[in-house]
Amino acid sequence: MTQVTVDDGSFDAPLWLPESGSGPGLVLIQEIFGLDDYLKSVAADLAKLGYVVAVPELFWRIAPGWSATHDEAGISASMEVSGQLDPERAVSDVLATLAMLRALPGTDGRAGLFGFCLGGSMTYAAAAEGDPDVAVSYYGSTVPGQLPLLDKITCPIQFQFGGADPYIPIEGVRRLADAVASHEGAEIHIHEGAGHAFHNHVAPMFHQPEPAAAAWELTLDFLRRTYPA
Repeated sequence: MTQVTVDDGSFDAPLWLPESGSGPGLVLIQEIFGLDDYLKSVAADLAKLGYVVAVPELFWRIAPGWSATHDEAGISASMEVSGQLDPERAVSDVLATLAMLRALPGTDGRAGLFGFCLGGSMTYAAAAEGDPDVAVSYYGSTVPGQLPLLDKITCPIQFQFGGADPYIPIEGVRRLADAVASHEGAEIHIHEGAGHAFHNHVAPMFHQPEPAAAAWELTLDFLRRTYPA
């Protein structure tokens, strides 16, 4: 467990270490469900690949220790909590975690961003605001509506979206794809027929194994090419 200090307090950022104890850093950014079993499993998977992974607690000002169930009740409660989140402060927390990771001796000053859902939106915004070494954004709902931010991103960035996501209109994703096509270092993958949060394997109402596996393999290839551990 590590803590990150910002101007109005401090928050937890648990660490997952690779077997070697060192490697490039990745800030893993949560969905609305908080630090749950799913996010812990993704952190463990990334650590097995050789990355030092930190997960900032985004809801520390609102609902410390938040973790919700993956059902209608959990969605409703999580939407209420996430609706109170200040996006600017959340991005600042993400960038503070990025700086913390870079300061660790084992990361050699390297750190990137990786987020799902809410975390996908935060990854995109923080990549535009800061200077991560890499960024991976899965189905961030605010991303298509913030196309100008793409021009501010200088690191390699990968986007993953479902082509049948009820929360993210496909027209916006297509416009993002057009912008990505002319942005050096950016790539986008749209999985036709996939809905929202299709990679979340502990949420039966969302998980879709085939697009989840395809997206993950594309992400692993992207990391091997742009940010190898």
